[in-house]
Amino acid sequence: QVQLVESGGGLVQPGGSLRLSCAASGTIFGIYVMGWYRQAPGKQRELVATITSGGSINYADSVKGRFTISRDNAKNTVYLQMNSLKPEDTAVYYCNYNRKFPTSHDSWGQGTQVTVSS
Repeated sequence: QVQLVESGGGLVQPGGSLRLSCAASGTIFGIYVMGWYRQAPGKQRELVATITSGGSINYADSVKGRFTISRDNAKNTVYLQMNSLKPEDTAVYYCNYNRKFPTSHDSWGQGTQVTVSS
């Protein structure tokens, strides 16, 4: 039902910054967790950052202090500000919307490529 579209990926040099956006076609509502995940070639998909409907935020240890997740409820959009990027941040980044209440729902975006290289 809810479709997610990521954007903002691209090629950036180490130490640079990038801002990813996740736009939802439908309304994000209820008790939910929205998150950014990433998957590098040959590796499993890993959690990057999450934000709950109540405003709680969690980050993977590898991105703490460098990445910031935020949302604009009026725009049904979640953002991921990435600073001090490292080559190991290179991956396809996916947005996820997982609702628990009043009904269960799980949506993933198509992903956006982030490449950190000189």
